[in-house]
Amino acid sequence: MTGFSDSFQRPINYLRISITDRCNLRCIYCMPTEGIQLMSHSDILTYEEIYTMAKAAAELGIEKIRITGGEPLVRIGLPELIQMLAHIEGIDDVALTTNGVLLASYAAELKKTGLRRVNVSLDTLNQDKFELITCRNNLDDVLEGIEAARSVGLHPVKVNVVVMEGINDNELLDFATKTIDEGWHVRFIELMPSPGVSAIASQFVPVSEMKKRLKLLGKLKPCLPSVGNGPAKYFRFPHTSGTIGFITPVSEHFCFCCNRLRLTADGKLRPCLLSDYEIDLKSPLRSGIPSSELKKLIKKAVANKPLRHQLAEGCIPKDRPMTQVGG
Repeated sequence: MTGFSDSFQRPINYLRISITDRCNLRCIYCMPTEGIQLMSHSDILTYEEIYTMAKAAAELGIEKIRITGGEPLVRIGLPELIQMLAHIEGIDDVALTTNGVLLASYAAELKKTGLRRVNVSLDTLNQDKFELITCRNNLDDVLEGIEAARSVGLHPVKVNVVVMEGINDNELLDFATKTIDEGWHVRFIELMPSPGVSAIASQFVPVSEMKKRLKLLGKLKPCLPSVGNGPAKYFRFPHTSGTIGFITPVSEHFCFCCNRLRLTADGKLRPCLLSDYEIDLKSPLRSGIPSSELKKLIKKAVANKPLRHQLAEGCIPKDRPMTQVGG
């Protein structure tokens, strides 16, 4: 394995792999109101194709993989893919981002096959608001999934909360209290624009405002994450085991330290979440491209990774909503 950097000397060691565009929830900030045109089964990379790409990426310097969707647990056979990826030489961390609805049924098996840890998207602790945000009524399933993941040792289980003004911003203290009373690891995330979704700019809450509201519970002290490879800045209240992370893609972009690539379910490699630029890997993979040439395509994507996103200039991706990119 060798070091792997982009044209701005940022180390690239993290690959997010979307394995499906399907989801069993309909979150208002992720899924367009009119839905999406679902990919056919033949359009989506097979697990063997994903493995081939991941192995080539690992040989270039990728060390960490995160499986995303849509909702990855709706795709049949996910534990087998986890096992395949966990055995690639050079890959030292395989993680999963899920909405948690099916997690209780799979947590033990995923842990056994090599999954290290899991992030669960949960934007409210209130059943009525859960239905408002997700258009479904699976809150109890998600909470059960979080506890199941914790019990089998998928540590730390991180709970991702997208904060929206007038919808769930009044639950900041409720989630923060979970870090004090139950040792939860909560990450508050700024709302990002996404094509076609119903969540709007007026619902944006900057992290600076979130921190002000949390002062009611005490003083947050900076801390280091127990494990992770992402952009969150972590804090905790005194004498607690849980943590609070803040992710600021809008108010304080972290592009200067971005270390990741994204592979879409239909085999497009994207060097930036908030750019439409992507390179097709599916066609070359299905044409039997040798590993050396596949690595050249990966390097091309990395070479075209932009210095930063253009949200401040009003530029957002137009081609794919978040549910088709994997966040």
